[in-house]
Amino acid sequence: MKILIAGGAGYIGSALIPKVLDRGYEVDVVDLLWFGNNLPKEVKVIQKDIFDLTEKELEGYDEVIFLAGLSNDPMAEFSPAKNFVSNASSPAYLAYIAKRAGAKRFIYAGSCSVYGYTVNELYDESSPAVSNYPYGISKLQGEQAVIQMSDKNFSVIAFRQGTVSGYSPRMRLDLIVNTMFKTAVATGEIIINNPSIWRPILALQDATSAYIRAIESASEISGIFNIASGNYTVGEVADFVKEAVDTKMKKKIKLNIKNVQDFRNYKVTSEKATNMLSFKPTHSVESILDELVHNFDKFKDFENPNYYNIQVFKKI
Repeated sequence: MKILIAGGAGYIGSALIPKVLDRGYEVDVVDLLWFGNNLPKEVKVIQKDIFDLTEKELEGYDEVIFLAGLSNDPMAEFSPAKNFVSNASSPAYLAYIAKRAGAKRFIYAGSCSVYGYTVNELYDESSPAVSNYPYGISKLQGEQAVIQMSDKNFSVIAFRQGTVSGYSPRMRLDLIVNTMFKTAVATGEIIINNPSIWRPILALQDATSAYIRAIESASEISGIFNIASGNYTVGEVADFVKEAVDTKMKKKIKLNIKNVQDFRNYKVTSEKATNMLSFKPTHSVESILDELVHNFDKFKDFENPNYYNIQVFKKI
């Protein structure tokens, strides 16, 4: 099988692609390389914008995965216009030309941010998606655009991902668990704006497993799938980070709780992905922290701008 991964040199792709290669698949990547290239040397990288790809260039690929776009709220709010182009229009265009070129499956990296604010309910894929923020709106638009292209000859799987965290060769320190860990180690303090807010957390290792399950799922499967390792309050995540840094990094950590109102609050169920894709998460915030501690020497330069998407984006 031959797979094209758009945005494959990013945070998820850099962890996913070695596992896909290990399963014997051929993988090419299209990426602007804003954050460099940490991929295995045998991976062909096409450095160009998605909108510059042609239908002919996509001929021969069995599956296409969209991991590209702008990846978080700060980037979306810094440039709402670029956000809507990158997160709504580019997956629509890529899925359109992939289908015309003969690909059999398109996999889209979406976000649980589409749910916005929920009131202590466990949301499934049929629950209301009512985000009022540029990032969540654009991810929902991209999802809707690609899903409507599915038919009996073109499978479309759209993931609504929890907040991904964990170690990647293309490291990020602007994701909830990674950020709290970095701040705790650097300052000895974790600032918690609102400890009661819920977030679905997705360990990077579980994320890569989900993509492999999607790649290898039955050809007739299409749809939207929540994927998360578990649901946690922000205060609970901070407690796990404090415990890990206290005990494993031998650094005493203080919690600074602010109780600032936050209008983004959601928790989700991944039961549909378990039943249809056999997605069975095996990781947790605790295992994410074990991974961060184990790989600490590889990203301990906290001043490296490549670890923070918004810093690189502002320069570009």
